Amino acid sequence: MQRRRGCEARRLLFLRIGILGAGGISDTHARAARAIAGVQVVAVHGANRDKAAALAASCGATPYADLSSFLAHPMDVVAIGSPSGVHAEQATAAIRRGLHVLVEKPLDISTARIDAVIAAADDAGVKVGVFFQDRLTPDLVAMKAALDAGVLGTPLFASGRVKWYRPPEYYAASRWRGTWRLDGGGVLMNQAIHTVDTLLWLLGPAGRVTGRVATRFHRIEVEDTASAMIEFENGAFGMLEASTAAFPGLPRRIEISGSAGTLVHEQEARSAAVADALPHQRVLEDFFAAIASNGTPACDAREGRRSVALIEAIYKSSAAGTAEKP
Repeated sequence: MQRRRGCEARRLLFLRIGILGAGGISDTHARAARAIAGVQVVAVHGANRDKAAALAASCGATPYADLSSFLAHPMDVVAIGSPSGVHAEQATAAIRRGLHVLVEKPLDISTARIDAVIAAADDAGVKVGVFFQDRLTPDLVAMKAALDAGVLGTPLFASGRVKWYRPPEYYAASRWRGTWRLDGGGVLMNQAIHTVDTLLWLLGPAGRVTGRVATRFHRIEVEDTASAMIEFENGAFGMLEASTAAFPGLPRRIEISGSAGTLVHEQEARSAAVADALPHQRVLEDFFAAIASNGTPACDAREGRRSVALIEAIYKSSAAGTAEKP
């Protein structure tokens, strides 16, 4: 097994990145990487050969239809943007090649698979990060700093709202969205997981959660509507509301209230259109800096595990009608 312990990115003439996946989010990963000086996209792999070839051509990279051949291409980092249910399998394959791995959220759809990725990365001495770009969004970074400094006093309440609308064709046009096997869940595991991660990052671990999920509008296997009451270990109460059936779609909103003040952050509802690559660029830059300094990225694999654990607990709570510990 090739090992890259203490790899110093700054010693390289450039960082070579491979894009694993050829859909919309992988296009965002590629555009984000190309915006960073000293970074070169060198290889692309995707299940759809035409899309992989087109994305590779836009980057001056080599397209691959075979995963093993893709991973054998000389590179330093793999950015994974494939369906969520294959993230752990593909990440582990890259780790075994001695490659650093940055994975689109979620790191995988179960904590058991994520634990296997963590163990493999520890053994290989490589870094694994997750694209949770909220952790590097300036307004949210300022909110985190205010909380940590005690500006809000004693944290009392946290509210996370993801009331989005996705038309039926959003799911119908995809082979994996809305399935348990590849999406791992619905609005919680796919869309609201950003908000779940942000709440945990801001307020710390959750002690227990009570939740309900339902499929109210879309013809899919998984939930399109969910709510949960979270009890954080610091004593704060949290409410999470999430849907992809809330017409016409509202801004994503986070509120934190304490004994000395309240902070609110709103982000416009996202569509399936081409996204701004700057948030992903920040994540890539942070990850590359962690490689160079042998530090810890903004969201490493252990941090990325927490949101999946909480969502698993919400699903379990909904099924059993009981409060659950993540």
